[in-house]
Amino acid sequence: MRLGVIDVGSNTVHLLVVDAHVGAQPLPASSHKRELRLSEHVTDDGNIDDTGREQLSEFVAECLTVAEDQGVEDLMGFVTSAIREAPNGDEVLADVKERTGVVLDVLSGEDEARLTFLAARRWFGWSAGTLLVADIGGGSLEIAQGMDEDPDVAFSLPLGAGRVTRDHLAGDPPGEQAVREARKHVRATIARQMRPLTKAGGADRVVGTSKTMRSLARITGAVPSSEGMYAARFLERAALDAILPEIANMTAAQRSSLPGVSESRAHQLLAGGIVASATMDLLGVDGLEICPWALREGIILRRLDGMH
Repeated sequence: MRLGVIDVGSNTVHLLVVDAHVGAQPLPASSHKRELRLSEHVTDDGNIDDTGREQLSEFVAECLTVAEDQGVEDLMGFVTSAIREAPNGDEVLADVKERTGVVLDVLSGEDEARLTFLAARRWFGWSAGTLLVADIGGGSLEIAQGMDEDPDVAFSLPLGAGRVTRDHLAGDPPGEQAVREARKHVRATIARQMRPLTKAGGADRVVGTSKTMRSLARITGAVPSSEGMYAARFLERAALDAILPEIANMTAAQRSSLPGVSESRAHQLLAGGIVASATMDLLGVDGLEICPWALREGIILRRLDGMH
């Protein structure tokens, strides 16, 4: 059967359509997405503004049409930190439902971490041993660790690339002091949550997911997307730390000329690099392996498990 997932993130709203069968690998059939940047439609009081609400409803309606055209039998939708943390989030979701009939479920940060972990576990398999998974989104950073399909430790931190850029890295490029303060904030926030991971012990394999991680891996030497999803890709901390000062002095336009960096996400690249470097450093790892599956695939896999 064909399943569809509408993922409402802080940067992008993405419809993924897959051919899915119990016991088989979900195979991508089509993808439809738009950069809505909901995190930039947040008012001073934290609400999603009218423009953001209108654009979200319009695009969800568009996704519904695409899903029907693609023969989708089961359409799921979920929202993450951008809507979850907005005081008027429930109103936004009610508006989408009234205008399109689509129900968008709210995932907690821990849910995001657990479902992303599930996707990584299924991708790498049991032979990977204890997995440690880090995912950098637009609004939050998710970390999870465990040896089963459900992690022993899973949490979310407000350290998404878009959020850190908006709150700490104003300017194009930001000044040296702003970069230092952002680095200090990120590291202190992660360090406060290290105890559960320390108690859990070391991991056999450390994994990174998300567009931000893939972009950082690409600019530090990973093979391009044209090599296919099965090509091994790594993000090495030493290589990232070596290039971060250069990125900090670039404008967003200059960053967009780097390999694997889109114009729409170039302004967030520095923040993503600061978060990725801090995560690896505080976790005590030299690098991580990029997993092509993440939250959307985790949602699909959990749905298939329920069908079984």
